[in-house]
Amino acid sequence: MYDLERCLDFADCRKILPGAITPLNDHGIQIERKRIVHPELLRHTCASGALKVTGESLSVEEILSEVAKDIPFYKNEGGVTLSGGEPLSQGTELIALLEAFRDLKISVYMETSLHVPWEKVARCHGLVDTFLVDLKHVDPVKFRSHVQGEANLVMQNLVRLIQQGEQVILRIPVIPDFNHSTSEMEMMLDWAATLKGVEEVHLLPYHTFGKKKYQMLGREYLYEEVPAVDETELLPYLDNARLKGFKAKIGG
Repeated sequence: MYDLERCLDFADCRKILPGAITPLNDHGIQIERKRIVHPELLRHTCASGALKVTGESLSVEEILSEVAKDIPFYKNEGGVTLSGGEPLSQGTELIALLEAFRDLKISVYMETSLHVPWEKVARCHGLVDTFLVDLKHVDPVKFRSHVQGEANLVMQNLVRLIQQGEQVILRIPVIPDFNHSTSEMEMMLDWAATLKGVEEVHLLPYHTFGKKKYQMLGREYLYEEVPAVDETELLPYLDNARLKGFKAKIGG
């Protein structure tokens, strides 16, 4: 819902995307997002800022042009991190971009859930310096009920990725009522310890930064009443990870 008093260009928005944006009452509007086929048409329409378009479509060449501006600052440790959404869900443009980074000798980190068919992972072989892989849970039932996905797909892809010789850092988001317990974290770290070649684990405390984004998208935030996890709550997990031989830290 948005304030019509701020939305001075409401009529223009309706003309550009008929049927997608309609008055809800005297104080707001209703957005049918499925009807918005070309959101970029709204980018410069709403001068008042009541409606905003976030993100943009760029070609490989345009991305490289932006990245090139920072190359002098990279030195030996700098590089590019591809994050998401899910980078591996992208099409052939992803590979073209990775190949361009390789040719420019730019280091690449990729944040991924690995919840994709293996073919989408395998095509990146030799093009990513380090994969930052989310390991949310190793219990297939709990993974399916909370994430609506398949834990085995992630775990199998992770094993194959390591067997392929890729550099991997595991990132475990610690989320209340999901995996934030001694027994569940023990189970996850025990499984991670069987992965020969994984040396580093990052524990990521649940935060509420996404709440505003859900509101902007008109979606229900299911963790509305759940407070953020304090870093001190992760100290026992941190000790456990280090005891298992991992280089571990909170955050990442």
